Amino acid sequence: MSGEEDLNKKKTVSLYINIPFCKKKCLYCDFPSYSGKEEFMLDYSKALARDIALVGERTVKTIFIGGGTPTYLPLEAWENIHGALKKLNLGSNIEFSVEGNPGTFTEKKLRLLKVMGVNRLSIGLQAWQDSLLKKIGRIHTVNDFLKGYEMARNLEFSNINVDLMFGLPGQTFENWKESLENVAALNPEHISCYSLIVEAHTPFYNMYKSRELKLPKEEEERRMYYFTLEFLYKNGYNQYEISNFARNKKECRHNLVYWDLKPYIGCGSGAHSYIDGRRYRRTSDIEKYISEGSEGKFAELDKHKNSICDDMEEFMFMGLRKINGISIEDFNDRFNSNIYSIYGSVIDKYVKNGLLVVDGDRIYLNRRGIEVSNSVMCEFILT
Repeated sequence: MSGEEDLNKKKTVSLYINIPFCKKKCLYCDFPSYSGKEEFMLDYSKALARDIALVGERTVKTIFIGGGTPTYLPLEAWENIHGALKKLNLGSNIEFSVEGNPGTFTEKKLRLLKVMGVNRLSIGLQAWQDSLLKKIGRIHTVNDFLKGYEMARNLEFSNINVDLMFGLPGQTFENWKESLENVAALNPEHISCYSLIVEAHTPFYNMYKSRELKLPKEEEERRMYYFTLEFLYKNGYNQYEISNFARNKKECRHNLVYWDLKPYIGCGSGAHSYIDGRRYRRTSDIEKYISEGSEGKFAELDKHKNSICDDMEEFMFMGLRKINGISIEDFNDRFNSNIYSIYGSVIDKYVKNGLLVVDGDRIYLNRRGIEVSNSVMCEFILT
């Protein structure tokens, strides 16, 4: 191995691990996750352990296990993952997150996660009304959530995120207000609030096309979002990204890796990687992934070496998701180019339109800019 390769092996990275199993697929979900494939869970965890081993000597600074529903995995599968992670070079002060859905938490699983070093849980609640949960295809009730949350607190998990969704079919402003108020009263360290997006190839998309899906009007959804900003601010939550709010400097360090265009390795079916300027993904086919694992060779699909233009684009449109936007100095240093020589006309246009703010070293979207963020960000694409 050359000195350069050795140096690459020891670079700091973040690790994403995908668990593609669900007890039941939600009606809005377009992620590569599957229900009814429980018989593959153990073999999948063995293949995943081999995939994780490929991280090698790199120092891992954050781990995020998502899905799917990671907490749906049986203990034996978790033990296989634990065994693989123990062999990695984990950095000090690591942030280790695991996603879970109410109704799949057990005390034994949470205790094992604690032993593994998991120090952050992300719980998918979505709504405080059982009727809405049923309407969107969730398997749990609000009571299931409360039991799981209390169990996690009793086991001394001190960094918990709760996911909520607004703009759901049949959801009123009062429903959303009730969801936010009840969740904030529990004092989680982090709250994520996502607007429903009706994605192609989902049951909701088919319902939308056939006009069966009754969604809140755009003005009502905007009212929900503005209430979220004001209410969470008053309750001590700092908005640091379009959909994410944190207390006491508890921002999700792993997600900031994506928004800051830092390197990460994805393990598991459907997982994406961005490492050494390259992008690739694993197969989304669970059985194929297991087969690749048994042979000890995982395919790198959609391989792409980012050009400097690719990296500039991603740095801008990912970075502008953050409330404090991007650093001009960071851009200039990374790309050895003055940001105004690349994006001067776009920046000037949106500053003049009152959507973008330049404040010292920072460029960021204001409240109006965030509302139309997709159209603004598109203009930072160079090709």
